Amino acid sequence: MLKRLFVIVAALGAVFAAVPASAGSEPVRQVELTSMMGRWYEVARVPNQLQRGCTGGASEWTRTKDGFSVVQSCHKGAPNGPVSQWRAKARVSDPSNTKFKMTFFGGLVSQDYQVLDHRPGEGWLILSTRDGKYLWLMSQKPTLPAPIKAEAISRIRQLGFDPGRLEFPSPARS
Repeated sequence: MLKRLFVIVAALGAVFAAVPASAGSEPVRQVELTSMMGRWYEVARVPNQLQRGCTGGASEWTRTKDGFSVVQSCHKGAPNGPVSQWRAKARVSDPSNTKFKMTFFGGLVSQDYQVLDHRPGEGWLILSTRDGKYLWLMSQKPTLPAPIKAEAISRIRQLGFDPGRLEFPSPARS
């Protein structure tokens, strides 16, 4: 068990290694915290070691007295493959509610994230690590309509990220 935990922590360390920001992106000005709650589906992401082979990714955000409880999940290998889960605690780290510190494995691993854009009317947001190395396009529905997805990808480009680096894993099957 301890060896397995060490392997997981080492993998997370590789995913979250600090590097110079790849994009000089600043977060949106303000996020209404109630709009963060609920299930968010992964539409696109910059590849990372922890999510290798993941499809049907989602994050479930639940408000707690001191922040959020977040359960991240995906199906390994196929949209109907076995489910993998990671649990985290998230705390808002700025008054605009756009920056979060998430801790995994009881606080052994932590990472800073920021919401770069949030379009609640269209049901999507762009989330990145604070260093700009990793990025996710998340949606409140398992898929985004093509025109809205194109708009979100265009916004990713405007923020200084290369959309060519994105992978688009298959959504989960109901």
